[in-house]
Amino acid sequence: MKPRDASDAVTGPSVGRSRLRRVRSGTGRGDGTVRRGAPLPLLLPALVGLVFLLLPMVALLVRAPWRNMPELLSSTEVWQALRLSLVSATAATAVSLVLGVPLAWVLARTDFPGRGFVRALVTLPLVLPPVVGGVALLLALGRNGVVGQWLDSWFGITLPFTTAGVIVAEAFVAMPFLVISVEGTLRAADPRYEEAATTLGASRFTAFRRVTLPLIAPGIAAGAVLAWARALGEFGATITFAGNFPGRTQTMPLAVYLALQDDPEAAIALSLVLLAVSIAVLAGLRDRWMTAS
Repeated sequence: MKPRDASDAVTGPSVGRSRLRRVRSGTGRGDGTVRRGAPLPLLLPALVGLVFLLLPMVALLVRAPWRNMPELLSSTEVWQALRLSLVSATAATAVSLVLGVPLAWVLARTDFPGRGFVRALVTLPLVLPPVVGGVALLLALGRNGVVGQWLDSWFGITLPFTTAGVIVAEAFVAMPFLVISVEGTLRAADPRYEEAATTLGASRFTAFRRVTLPLIAPGIAAGAVLAWARALGEFGATITFAGNFPGRTQTMPLAVYLALQDDPEAAIALSLVLLAVSIAVLAGLRDRWMTAS
């Protein structure tokens, strides 16, 4: 009996036809692709990169003082820093939602001169060194800042070195994450739903509130989680603009930095708390980050 195709010639008629059926039907590997072993020049750097990323986390877990963990995490300073971190990160996320969602809509749905430049300015805090961001906030909102001097003289509002200053610093670095996420969701959403609503008599704001917001709610939620996680881990802008006063401006990252100088075990324990929060955020966004599709 003659082989019917090349696979039959190599593996025999039954095995070759079976393999071809799996490839053609897309069920052989689960995604319709034929996966082969990675070439060694790619596999070795990939493994080194994976170890490079995982090794610090493993070291943190290995060197953690597990026996003393309850005692280290039950101190008043730790709970103050944790409470302040959660409150300020949540407030900064709320500020980012109120200001960032309309900004993302303007960038995604309107066309105006200099839109690309405005978008670049919005994303600037993503690449700006956080300490530079803190200095910029001081020059803008400090007691002698461009706007801060008027806030102080007219309304008696002083932001630097206060809890409100922590929220401002965290919102400054976290809002771009929300804006970029929501803008991407808006661009992917079909604008014809909004156009249909306006055609039926709804105003642009009503269409945004009744049609667009429900449509992009998952993207807003994902952006809010990203912004909250970024705000929770903020360090440079916070210590520059708000200082490091326990119970008032000392957040968890600042407490880790301070503890690392005097009590390394406490610093490790606090770092594990932030690591657990980061893992929880990643688990919450697993559909976006942990799948290839």
